[in-house]
Amino acid sequence: MSARIKDMVRVAKARLGGEQASGGGASSSSGFVRRESTARLGGGGTSFRRQPQPMAPTVRTVYCNDREANAPVGYKGNSVSTTKYSILTFLPKGLFEQFRRVANLYFLMISILSTTPISPVHPVTNVVPLSLVLLVSLIKEAFEDWKRFQNDMSINNAHVDILQGQRWESTPWKRLQVGDIVRIKQDGYFPADLLFLSSTNPDGVCYIETANLDGETNLKIRKALERTWDFVTPEKASGFKGEVQCEQPNNSLYTFTGNLIVDKQTIPLSPNQLLLRGCSLRNTEYIVGAVIFTGHETKVMMNSMNVPSKRSTLEKKLDKLILALFATLFSMCVIGAIGSGVFINEKYFYLGLRGKVEDQFNPKNRFVVTILTMFTLLTLYSTIIPISLYVSIEMIKFIQCTQFINNDIHMYHAESDTPALARTSNLNEELGQVEYIFSDKTGTLTRNLMEFFKCSIGGEMYGTGITEIEKGGAERAGIKIDDDEGKRSASAVHEKGFNFDDARIMRGAWRNEPNPEACKEFFRCLAICHTVLPEGEETPEKITYQAASPDEAALVAAAKNFGFFFYRRTPTTVMVRESHVERMGSIQDVPYEILNVLEFNSTRKRQSVVCRFPNGRMVLYCKGADNVVYERLADGNHVMKKTSREHLEQFGSAGLRTLCLAYRDLSREQYEIWNEKFVQAKSSLRDRDKKLDEVAELIEKDLILIGCTAIEDKLQEGVPTCIETLSAAGIKIWVLTGDKMETAINIAYACSLVNNDTKQFVISSETDAIREAEDRGDPVEIARVIKESVKQSLKSFHEEARHSLISTPERKMALIIDGRCLMYALDPTLRVDLLGLSLICHSVVCCRVSPLQKAQVTSLVKKGARKITLSIGDGANDVSMIQAAHVGIGISGQEGMQAVMASDFAIAQFRFLTDLLLVHGRWSYLRLCKVITYFFYKNLTFTLTQFWFTFQTGFSGQRFYDDWNQSLYNVIFTALPVIIVGLFDKDVSASLSKRYPQLYKEGIRNSFFKWRVIAVWGFFAFYQSIVFFYFTASASRHGQGSSGKILGLWDVSTMAFSCVVVTVNLRLLMACNSITRWHYISVAGSIVAWFVFIFIYSAIMTSFDRQENVYFVIYVLMSTFFFYLTLLLVPIIALFGDFLYLSIQRWLFPYDYQIIQEQHRDEPHEYSRVQLPETSHLSPEEARSYMISMLPRESSKHTGFAFDSPGYESFFASQQGVGVPHKAWDVARRASMKQQRAGKS
Repeated sequence: MSARIKDMVRVAKARLGGEQASGGGASSSSGFVRRESTARLGGGGTSFRRQPQPMAPTVRTVYCNDREANAPVGYKGNSVSTTKYSILTFLPKGLFEQFRRVANLYFLMISILSTTPISPVHPVTNVVPLSLVLLVSLIKEAFEDWKRFQNDMSINNAHVDILQGQRWESTPWKRLQVGDIVRIKQDGYFPADLLFLSSTNPDGVCYIETANLDGETNLKIRKALERTWDFVTPEKASGFKGEVQCEQPNNSLYTFTGNLIVDKQTIPLSPNQLLLRGCSLRNTEYIVGAVIFTGHETKVMMNSMNVPSKRSTLEKKLDKLILALFATLFSMCVIGAIGSGVFINEKYFYLGLRGKVEDQFNPKNRFVVTILTMFTLLTLYSTIIPISLYVSIEMIKFIQCTQFINNDIHMYHAESDTPALARTSNLNEELGQVEYIFSDKTGTLTRNLMEFFKCSIGGEMYGTGITEIEKGGAERAGIKIDDDEGKRSASAVHEKGFNFDDARIMRGAWRNEPNPEACKEFFRCLAICHTVLPEGEETPEKITYQAASPDEAALVAAAKNFGFFFYRRTPTTVMVRESHVERMGSIQDVPYEILNVLEFNSTRKRQSVVCRFPNGRMVLYCKGADNVVYERLADGNHVMKKTSREHLEQFGSAGLRTLCLAYRDLSREQYEIWNEKFVQAKSSLRDRDKKLDEVAELIEKDLILIGCTAIEDKLQEGVPTCIETLSAAGIKIWVLTGDKMETAINIAYACSLVNNDTKQFVISSETDAIREAEDRGDPVEIARVIKESVKQSLKSFHEEARHSLISTPERKMALIIDGRCLMYALDPTLRVDLLGLSLICHSVVCCRVSPLQKAQVTSLVKKGARKITLSIGDGANDVSMIQAAHVGIGISGQEGMQAVMASDFAIAQFRFLTDLLLVHGRWSYLRLCKVITYFFYKNLTFTLTQFWFTFQTGFSGQRFYDDWNQSLYNVIFTALPVIIVGLFDKDVSASLSKRYPQLYKEGIRNSFFKWRVIAVWGFFAFYQSIVFFYFTASASRHGQGSSGKILGLWDVSTMAFSCVVVTVNLRLLMACNSITRWHYISVAGSIVAWFVFIFIYSAIMTSFDRQENVYFVIYVLMSTFFFYLTLLLVPIIALFGDFLYLSIQRWLFPYDYQIIQEQHRDEPHEYSRVQLPETSHLSPEEARSYMISMLPRESSKHTGFAFDSPGYESFFASQQGVGVPHKAWDVARRASMKQQRAGKS
């Protein structure tokens, strides 16, 4: 026993690199070489077990059911964490996140400076607001991370049965260790990556659902090794002491290589024996497995990345604006500091600068005066950068998420009772600027619902339905197709997996067809050639089918509806209830003995079953891809082959998934000779799959074609319309899927991503040159050939695309590439060509891609093109893609929650993207742009008045405003109105946003946060600050109070401050697109709050601060007529320039949304027509609240600039893809013509 422990320790050290292999070449090679050599020993598949040898770190050794043996290696535990912070990292990492914002870093510096003697303001003025900002932000981050932590805890504390001695004990997932033996019951989730040992099903088979991995709800079959079938009970499982030697943890979901060594017998392991974490067990009472990979070393967790700290593009641009403000501040300080150094002089005797004075005012050392004044002015002008900006933005975003996005009834899915969910509030405005969408296919674009739709039997086509692709194509061609639901025949049947209408072959009518024998063989092939499991009562109405793919379930459902009802399966028999075979109305139960199953795989692209009829007839039924089946057909019957080929092309153009069905009669001698070879191949341990394929080729030949099937993969409701709307909005959509190329192209047609007029660039690894290289078997040669092929294709297609863009710019282009070629296209030497071609194309379809490739493609566009990207998916294989994009969307509902947990926003259906982007995203972008630019304007206006005052004080740093006025300016007197605008401002209604999707392009172009827009706000801030200071200062020079005293500094500053508060609040109303009662309340409340504050503040006096400066000031001012006249005229003069500019801009250079406003200004508000959906799950109280909230309560602020503008032409022409530029002179001409027409009338 001690020797064994030493060997195990040596193995563990070798894994960790602590011990080097020595000796000959054999001992220095990897463990995989040794494992493969044992697999080559003899046909019996047994070998003597060697003693553990030192192995390279590429091999993982796991001792099953032996924790002591695994302990020295120190494998990771099974606890997982998806949080951004831990208890130790929250404060440092959280503060780092906050101080990544330039403004916060700046205010930290200002807060430090304000504690020094040179500061003219009290430290509390800067320290308290900064602390409040950090506190609110950290609380929000903690709240969001706490929700992630709770999700992790619920998973880590889920229970599973673990083998302890000879009994099962319930244990939390987080306590599992590598090597443990566990039992998973039906419908339970696998807590780690398990080696499948045994099952309660016969033949060691279990069925798993991989919805959390790939979004597929159809079942997959896994089969345990025969050697471990008996370990079902805890008594037998406790005696299992196997050793697993396998690959190290990696992120490949579909591969696994290893050996199981049991009782000196080495057995190869494959992905069929691996049960991945996150998958669930179906149709099996329970299974027993051994833990191989745990926690963050499981394949699904290795496919996910750390939760990234995402910052919106607007926030990054805001940092640049803050830097620009800081440059402005620095310039102002330099001017003031130089002015102070020049101005300071002993000749101004009344300043008392002779003798001993402070360094800051010492005329004998002007350089020191300049430097110290620089710091003084830095604290004095610090209000130019708004400290409350980030708090206001955080608050606005949070309310937008929790109250608007989460409660939007238009994004509520009644069937699954799933509302939209914003999982972070950092990226709201990013939703309004998305230019590229990366979408998964299965479960995201499609419902993952296959329906038997049409078929061709014996050269005759059956099925009268019209697919969504055919309807879309007809609509694009201008042909109106009526909904045929009301015109279906009485024999039509529509149930899960079957949507077929053709009375010629329904209910036994096939007996009257010209080819009844072909029909009979067709239906039998559907009922027999599959691996489907029946569940429930053995009646056509109540039975359910569990299949490895939804296609198979649809085919078996079709057989049932055609009268060949498959209802029972045993390990060797399939029971079919056949109707109308002998005579019309007859029913008989027929047992078919299943002799062999030749399984489907991606290489064979077909599936075959050898069965024996009750009368002894032996038949091979085969179904597969048309090109594969046609290659194996017997000679002759050319007319049917040609006709069926034409039918296949028609089905394919309609977007249907096709399969060909064929059969072959076998003699007893033929079968026995072949079966002997089949048994030998199946028992081979080396190249088993290859040998089975070779043996299958011997019997899958000389087939007789029966016909072909056409299955429709149903799209989610509204997907084509949603994609067309998003495309019209200027958004390009890429589909990244693990499906084969044909399926992905069909879906692209169905989704309106491509059509018959689209120029397609296809880069595939299925070319003759690549196949020839693969036949030679040299991996290096294969890689070279594929890379060269991809390189040539990219260059030629790129050149062709650029030429097409010039010659036929209206023609759409699409790039279609498979994962194998994509791997080489993403090489650093080729990715520039790939990106260039991709950006020219209107849509891109990537097939057979891995989760990592999805993330790489997303990052390529995000970083290479610097465009705003959005990824949307529903499975764990989409997590990396979701986290790599600027914005990640998870599809919630029935497909698992892995994608949702990693996402920024969660919705139940793809079509809800229209509302999320075109409504909420666009509104959020517009609102936040307005909030930021307004903050910039009001703080620059306020600070510049202080700056102009500096010129009147000898650049000494004297305050113009009281400390409390300055502190409360952003916190109380101007805070609430801008938040109201950030929440409720709306340029056009939700319905108009979706009706005119091109409005969204303003966000893509970033029209509302350009430097030009900021410069306009800055210019008017400059103008208004001059008005505020010089008008009040000059006008009050000869003013006096009721006592006869002239007005002093604090009288003038209080008057100027009153004008500033009134003006900036009124200016915000001018910027609003819609005005609600909350706008009025907030603006009026802010102005009133200022006067209430100054009334109270001026009425009291304390001895420990500088409050005595403004004692009784407001009462003195209000006793003069001069104050009221100033308060009336100064805001009017200040706002006149803004009014003039807004008038000219709206009249001559309108934005797109302003054109829509004028077009629909007289229409009733959409909310007056809103009705609660009938299928809503809201309670009566919630429904009432919703209807009340939808009542019209806002009025337009537009002031009569209705006009016939060429802006209309340019906007609506661009909707049709035609460019018409704005012409300002036409606006004036048309306006004058309108006046002339009005005069004549």
